[in-house]
Amino acid sequence: MAKKKAARTMIHLECTICHERNHHTEKNKTNTPNRLELNKFCKRCAKVTLHKEGK
Repeated sequence: MAKKKAARTMIHLECTICHERNHHTEKNKTNTPNRLELNKFCKRCAKVTLHKEGK
């Protein structure tokens, strides 16, 4: 049997203040085609900041 094409892909989240990529997660490209934005804790900034999906 042939495998279906995987819709879920690994993405890296980048801090908007210091631009460090310190989080990663999975995203379903068919359900969320836009870039993901989450509030996460940044170790370098030592506070909760907005993290955007990297390129």
